[in-house]
Amino acid sequence: MKHTTKIELANLQDLNLANAGVIKPEEVRRATVENALVYTGATRLSLPKSLIEQLGLTPVGTTRARTANGIVDRIIYSTVEFTVLERKETIRVTDLPEDTPVLVGHMILELLDLCLDIKKGLIYNPDHDNEWIEDQL
Repeated sequence: MKHTTKIELANLQDLNLANAGVIKPEEVRRATVENALVYTGATRLSLPKSLIEQLGLTPVGTTRARTANGIVDRIIYSTVEFTVLERKETIRVTDLPEDTPVLVGHMILELLDLCLDIKKGLIYNPDHDNEWIEDQL
């Protein structure tokens, strides 16, 4: 069964510049994706290149990823602030081919203390009574 979620994205560097008064808040590059695929087979947040360009993210490194088509090289881009189910966090993103949906991987679920329920879709962790409890290493 396929599960999707709404995810709001903002360029973290832009947010920092706006908070410092260097740019206006309305100049922060943002995007909202209404139907991002919650895919526990993915590790992080992965975006099509056009969305990466819209957000003004810059390459910061590379990584190897295992996909259905085998091992591929992916570019890691600068950090976004993301919001899912009213919970907000930051992460660097990886690129995807243009014909691929936004992938919300298991790191996002762990960062926001969310679970994927087979019947309900994305939910707050029921073991924590809807409270956001972070793992401390």
